Amino acid sequence: MHILVSNDDGILAHGIGLLAEVCRVAGRVTVVAPDREQSGASHSLTLQRPLRPVQRGADTYQVDGTPTDCVLLALGALLDAKPDFLFSGINHGPNMGEDVLYSGTVAAAMEGLSAGIPGVAVSFAGQEIELLDTHRAWLERLVHDIVDVHGFPDATLLNVNLPPIPGEEIRGIRVTTLGSRVFEASILPGKDPWGRPVYWVGGGHISWSGREDSDFRAVREGFISVTPLHLDLTNYALLEAVGAWRLGE
Repeated sequence: MHILVSNDDGILAHGIGLLAEVCRVAGRVTVVAPDREQSGASHSLTLQRPLRPVQRGADTYQVDGTPTDCVLLALGALLDAKPDFLFSGINHGPNMGEDVLYSGTVAAAMEGLSAGIPGVAVSFAGQEIELLDTHRAWLERLVHDIVDVHGFPDATLLNVNLPPIPGEEIRGIRVTTLGSRVFEASILPGKDPWGRPVYWVGGGHISWSGREDSDFRAVREGFISVTPLHLDLTNYALLEAVGAWRLGE
C-alpha cells in the first residue's frame, strides 16, 4: 500500500504531520506539499514559472506551488509509481458546504481523483489545532476502513470533517450531504499606510442551512462527517429543460 499525502496549509503544518503518521500505519507514505500556506487556492495551477521541489527527507518534498501543482508534480515526476490512495489535509479549519469549491485541500484530492487515484480530504472544523492529537485513534480507524474497502467507487472522493472537540467526546461517524453556507459582511475595508483603500476578503458572520444529514449538522452534533463527492457537476435533471430552449436556433 502506497499513500500520497498533500495539503494546502503547507509542509510545516501540524495537520499534515499527523495525517502522514496515521497513514504510515497502513503503508508507505510519500508527502508532497506546498512550502507555504495555500488556503483558498482551490484547483489553481502555476503556469507562469517553473516549479522547484525540494526534498526534505525520505519520501518528503516541499514544492513552491499550489496543492494541485504538488499532486501533478508527484504523479508526473517524483513518484516511481502511481499511489494507491491520496489523502489531503488535515486542514486547519473546516471544509464543508461551498467551501469545497474554494478549498486547496479538497482540490488536491480531486486532482488525484482525476488521475484515477481514490482521494480523501480531511479537515478539522475548529481553531484549537492541538486537539487534533486526541483524534488519532479515530483517524487510524478511518484510514484503515477506507483503504480496506474493496472496489472503492470510481470517480468519488471522500470529504471528511472532524468536529472541534476532544477525540474522546466524538460520538461517531456520519455519512453526510453538503450543507450550504452564506458569508455576511465578508469584505472588510481598510487603508494601506499611504491612505489608499484596501479590502480583506473573508471573515464576517456565517449562516448555515441544509438537510438533516448535512455535514455541518453532523459536526455541530459531535460527529465526524464523511461526504462522498464527485467531479461531474452536470445538472442532469435540467438537460431536457435547457434543451427545449433551442439555443442558437
